Amino acid sequence: MTASGQLQGISLKGRDMIELDEYSTEEIQFLLDSAIELKRKQKNGEVYQPLKGKTLGLIFEKSSTRTRVSFEVGMFQLGGHALFLSKNDIQLGRGEPISDTAQVMSRYLDGIMIRTFGHDNVINLAKHASIPVINGLSDMAHPCQVLADLQTVLEHKGKLKGLKMAFIGDGNNMAHSLLIGGAKMGMHVAVASPEGYMPDEGIVKLSEEIAAQTGGKITITHDPIEAAKDADVIYTDVWASMGFEEEQAEREAAFADFQVNEELVKAAKPDYLFLHCLPAHRGEEVSEGVIDGANSVIFDQAENRLHAQKALMVALMA
Repeated sequence: MTASGQLQGISLKGRDMIELDEYSTEEIQFLLDSAIELKRKQKNGEVYQPLKGKTLGLIFEKSSTRTRVSFEVGMFQLGGHALFLSKNDIQLGRGEPISDTAQVMSRYLDGIMIRTFGHDNVINLAKHASIPVINGLSDMAHPCQVLADLQTVLEHKGKLKGLKMAFIGDGNNMAHSLLIGGAKMGMHVAVASPEGYMPDEGIVKLSEEIAAQTGGKITITHDPIEAAKDADVIYTDVWASMGFEEEQAEREAAFADFQVNEELVKAAKPDYLFLHCLPAHRGEEVSEGVIDGANSVIFDQAENRLHAQKALMVALMA
């Protein structure tokens, strides 16, 4: 990997990261390989600062632990500076059009990361900005998390193509990006959700079209056992994501049969990996025995947010 984000003819400089469908299988693999190499450098204490003098603006309309810390630390390690901007710090959402915000910030910064509710905010920011825009999470997608997820599976399994990844729970932004990202890498992605909480039909159709080109497979079901059967990876997320807290009791009833527990994971392969994007609610979407068990790699996964996002920032901004 070079500081310009180029390897084997691949250059991502100046691109946005809104969702993984905009990236080819080869480009995603490039980012994963780069993340693994940057992780090696960091573990060996090698100083690598291709973003020296660069500044990344971090817009947070949704609070976060992993997103904020990983981006700030990542920029510091790469020699750059991250500027935290909460919804109370800027005029976005208080009368100033996103187009104006995007153009002004493009004059000050070298990149923008936004963690927001509406996916349209990410799209409009990228449309009007002349610098790279990274989707740190929206209600529709969470591509940065999935890059870290794929890196984690690759590190533990040695490959992605042909593996089965089962997502059990709400057909939310995590399910959407896992469907697209997994399909891009030729994986079999199975999503099990209750009625009324299925993933977006457009996302499902898109992921099926991608899978048809990569040799992957998409399964959408209401049966968590069907999804988990012979899975190499079992993944879940909280039942009530940020912004849906008032539906907690209603969702607990709807998802009662969708807990990832010791009984469910018997359907998976014995050496399955358990993933969770965190924060987790032990005793709700996942049992304590599973999330804290021998197959769980949730903290490797959380750490890889740092390395995957560093690879992304170098590729887009260096």
